[in-house]
Amino acid sequence: MGYTDEDVIGKTSLEFNLWKDLSARSKLAKKLDQNKTVTNMVAEFVTKTGEIRTALLSVSVVEMSGKLNVLSIARDISDRIVAEKKLKELNRELRNQNKKLETLNIELEAAKQKAEESDRLKSAFLANMSHEIRTPMNGILGFSNLLKNMNISTQERLTYLNVIEQSGNRLLNIINDLIDISKIEAGQVTVNRSECNVTKQITSLYTFFKREAEQKNLELILQPRVKKEMITLVTDEDKLVAIFTNLIKNALKYTKEGSIIIGFRRVDGVVEFFVKDTGIGIAKDRQKAIFERFVQADIEDRDVYEGAGLGLAITKAYVTMLGGTIRLESEEGKGSTFYFTLPDNEAGSPSQPVEKPEDSTRQEQEFPMLNILIVEDEVFSDQLLTVVLQKMAKKIYHATSGAQAVELFRQHPDIDLIMMDIKMRNMDGYEATKAIRQMDKEVVIIAQTAYALVGDRKKAIEAGCDDYIAKPIIKKEVLKVVGKYFTV
Repeated sequence: MGYTDEDVIGKTSLEFNLWKDLSARSKLAKKLDQNKTVTNMVAEFVTKTGEIRTALLSVSVVEMSGKLNVLSIARDISDRIVAEKKLKELNRELRNQNKKLETLNIELEAAKQKAEESDRLKSAFLANMSHEIRTPMNGILGFSNLLKNMNISTQERLTYLNVIEQSGNRLLNIINDLIDISKIEAGQVTVNRSECNVTKQITSLYTFFKREAEQKNLELILQPRVKKEMITLVTDEDKLVAIFTNLIKNALKYTKEGSIIIGFRRVDGVVEFFVKDTGIGIAKDRQKAIFERFVQADIEDRDVYEGAGLGLAITKAYVTMLGGTIRLESEEGKGSTFYFTLPDNEAGSPSQPVEKPEDSTRQEQEFPMLNILIVEDEVFSDQLLTVVLQKMAKKIYHATSGAQAVELFRQHPDIDLIMMDIKMRNMDGYEATKAIRQMDKEVVIIAQTAYALVGDRKKAIEAGCDDYIAKPIIKKEVLKVVGKYFTV
């Protein structure tokens, strides 16, 4: 405590202010009166220099030479107290660290599960895409090879050609879905509103899919109200048809027996459409996920279903663009009902921008005879365009590069129509178009490309093209575009 013998001998503890808290001295005295002994009492004392020290006291009342005396032993435990405080702080920090570790472990476990889910989705997607691409390619290549046999009958040849066409359409659907989802994610999809006879479109889709349903022994039912109530909305007709097409295709794909019902009803300022099936249904834990891209309800690939898992993602995006919502009611093993809404805006509303629908496809005989330049570096694509355009052609010129196209046009300025391939070596279609536009502002130039990615149409128009079509070349689409610029 810093005191000498001379400082303390003959004095009480009160005389040199030994106790930090006198209540501790009173507590000790009281215990001694009661028990004559006190063991391991903690008390704080003040040193000569004013420092606070903690001691562990053991005190007894003893009789010596007929007198009562207090025998006290004090052991300095200040360092131990400091160590205990540090230990408590460390324990507190450890508990906090453990809580953080527990939280981190929970987050890591969630991340692990998400990564495993992602791996399963990726594996399922890659397996599905491989199946989706190889299956139609097998049909195209296999039956194309069979067509080489000169001994097959006309009926067999037509059957083979039908398989090739269906396989090509299936492959094209996958490619179109991939392009559509890329455009949606890039924010490059525009909404083109026009007057749309909704009742007519639903009825047409019903007629179109009825045969496919019958081939699967399914009953496709058109809600009676559709036949009675005529609804004409101002909306994007192509996207509405795409939404319904995706939902009906899904229902046909996942329904093995029973029926599919399509219809609509007006409620609270919206038109609610629905497609209801008696198919396999969707588990509750998968009902949100199916609207994500590349996802099917059965990610474990237990059952193989046609499709890339993009249809519902595209559908949801289109519904949102048109100002609606989409929801699902489903029970596993009992079927699903998809509902989506569109604003109930009657056609002719002044607040809605309305575009006139394009004219229907014209026939070759309705066109004047044209001088045509086909710019194409792929032999088969050139041959296909030649066949499509030959009935309206007075003369067809062929170029396999942009530079050759520019030179041919220089030699033959009476060319009326140029079908311009975009992706070519050396001088591409954009550069060739710019060069031709310097010579002639009036010649019709239609870009045609197999790339068909976001922004391609805009780039083609900016380069000087009048219009744009995406490969594969479909005759009615070509005639539709060309018909916009030439009349008899």
